Amino acid sequence: MDIDAESGINPNFDYPITSSNPSSSSSAVLSPPPRPPPVPSRYENQKRRDWNTFGQYLRNHRPPLPLSLCSGNHVLEFLRYLDQFGKTKVHNQTCPFFGMPNPPAPCPCPLRQAWGSLDALIGRLRAAYEENGGKPEANPFGARVVRVYLREVRDYQSKARGVSYEKKRKRPNQKGALPTAGATQ
Repeated sequence: MDIDAESGINPNFDYPITSSNPSSSSSAVLSPPPRPPPVPSRYENQKRRDWNTFGQYLRNHRPPLPLSLCSGNHVLEFLRYLDQFGKTKVHNQTCPFFGMPNPPAPCPCPLRQAWGSLDALIGRLRAAYEENGGKPEANPFGARVVRVYLREVRDYQSKARGVSYEKKRKRPNQKGALPTAGATQ
């Protein structure tokens, strides 16, 4: 084994070799390299960004609002603020394309945040609140007014776009329902 005596580096490996006995260089022990910190998942990164965005919103609030005084109504203000950055066309009831999933022409109806995006955002912020020391029973993201607002947004958007947001039901597993390859019909 080739070991550079001065540096203690083995050119055949990526990590140094350390001796278990400082006086003896013949009994070497391999020490694994330090592991890099785990890379946060996409969900964790998004949750951190959302939490920072909400914190920035509270700091820019007039007057600035500490998180401890934040209520469900402040969360609703935040969600309405985010609507201006939405990309989903939501038709007004007076629009001739109300209820059409694919309108044939452009209309002046506003772009809004999609219900699914808001629902996922609230879920991430709810988790981030508790991870940052908030008590679950005081979580403003789980407040009743927020749940009611999300339900109203979902219902209105499903009517305005002609898209159903019904939960998908699991089909019962039917054994033997599919014909076999050799079967004749």
